[in-house]
Amino acid sequence: MELKYGSTSVTFDLPPEHLAGVIVPPPVDIELSPVEIIINALANCDAVMSTYRPGDSVVIVTSDITRYTGSEIYLPLLVDSLNRHGIADDRIEILIALGIHRKQTEHEHRKILGSLYGRIRVTDHECDDPASLVTVGTTSGGVKVSINRIAVEADRLILTGTIGFHYFAGFGGGRKSVLPGIASRKSCMASHFAVLNPEEGSGKNPLAVTGNLDGNPVHRTMMDGCALARPSFILNTVLTADKRIVAAFAGDWREAHEAGCRFYRERFAYPLAEKGDLVIASCGGFPKDINLIQTHKSMEYASQALRDEGVMILLAECRDGFGNSSFFSWFRHKSLSAFEAALRSGYEINGQTAYSVLQKAQRFRIILVSEFPAQQVTEMGMIPARTLDDALKMALPLLPEGWRCYLMPEAGSVLPVTAA
Repeated sequence: MELKYGSTSVTFDLPPEHLAGVIVPPPVDIELSPVEIIINALANCDAVMSTYRPGDSVVIVTSDITRYTGSEIYLPLLVDSLNRHGIADDRIEILIALGIHRKQTEHEHRKILGSLYGRIRVTDHECDDPASLVTVGTTSGGVKVSINRIAVEADRLILTGTIGFHYFAGFGGGRKSVLPGIASRKSCMASHFAVLNPEEGSGKNPLAVTGNLDGNPVHRTMMDGCALARPSFILNTVLTADKRIVAAFAGDWREAHEAGCRFYRERFAYPLAEKGDLVIASCGGFPKDINLIQTHKSMEYASQALRDEGVMILLAECRDGFGNSSFFSWFRHKSLSAFEAALRSGYEINGQTAYSVLQKAQRFRIILVSEFPAQQVTEMGMIPARTLDDALKMALPLLPEGWRCYLMPEAGSVLPVTAA
């Protein structure tokens, strides 16, 4: 078996009697071209766009460069459709849903907009500029929602993005284009804070997990926030692990997103009869293992295939370190209760990810093969290893007799799901 690590790969042999299975995304047959997929999806929005009037201002929200969505393919097709319905280029603006991320470079704008660059106005969202934000209301959970003024003042608001698993919002896409995508920093933080139960010391809500929308408080908060923005419709893609468009969903922002989530779960969840004693997982190499924050996605999915107190060997080079300057400082909290209390008193999204890492480090035994100094890995509650061979030697004494192992060569692209 070959597993990717950074820009290289490592090979190893596992005795067949110990191999429970190889968890990979199922093959996906793509019968139509990306352009055909998008055009077919947009046909569902013809009735809505036929109500647009010449002179209407239209704002299209799309993701930033950190989330590839196929925007360079679908944005020109969407704008062409708007043109056919009487909306001129100078009445269209593209708003980049940065959330709390940095502004985009000119090169990044070019990559996002494709052939539209220089033709359609593009603006980066600013979460910390009061003058560019408007308070539009409050969610059912009491989160005050302020969003980008450009979106509020547009006659028509269209949301675009991609649907995939999200480790506490259930799925990405849809409503996330508004909250946190074009919301104030305070609104972003409050929407993510919903991952915690209301009572002090009660931890994370058990329904705020990967692949679940039912009863998920983070999803509900984001839905409430999106409703306040009154989107006209959405266009969301579904991508394969190698970033090819396999499907697109367009129409009512609730219904189209839910349909896309069902489609994604049916095709990118991997059914397991039982969990394993050992999971050997790779993020899929660079750039999927560029830093620990990105690596967490693979860690989260791999943990779904692992029994409590089982062993995970995770290959993640992390050549750019943690991915955020404040991330590692959160591990000064050694107990989950102290960590939770710190999150409640000064919530940070990166702190939430660090909390999730520590939860898994204490529930399982995680051996991290990375470029981090051993002391830093230990500080995060994990076991450091420099090579896969070293990690396997460490793992063997921790495993029961007759242990069973799952391999995950693309751990961030498939979610293991057990019946119980």
